[in-house]
Amino acid sequence: MSPIRCILLALVLAAPAGAAAQTVNYEQATTALAASCGTDIDNVCRGVNLDPTRLKECLRKNDDNLTPKCKADFLRIFAAIEQRVSARDNLAKLCNWELNRFCKDIRADPVKGLQCLLDSAKKGTPNCNKAIDATGYR
Repeated sequence: MSPIRCILLALVLAAPAGAAAQTVNYEQATTALAASCGTDIDNVCRGVNLDPTRLKECLRKNDDNLTPKCKADFLRIFAAIEQRVSARDNLAKLCNWELNRFCKDIRADPVKGLQCLLDSAKKGTPNCNKAIDATGYR
């Protein structure tokens, strides 16, 4: 695996919050970003600390120097990652009824609470089920 792909993998796994039409998992996002922008990142963002915020800022700032493929893909990829993170942040709020009804005793434990939500999803509301799907937990 090339150094740029390793950096991109670490970058995407650490990515913070946002919005898009569809979420992607981190592996898909890393692969897509490396395929679309790996060379551009090497050429245009050399020497930049490649955390998600700085990478996005560098790519936006150097938009004129990006290949058409990278220009078309990077914002969409970051938005999809941010939507996944946002969905995970909002899961407890969107599934509050299910957590209170089916998982009351273990709700405080995030791992057990999530497993309880997944186990009781068939009995849950459509909004909670959509929220679980958006998080990528199933």
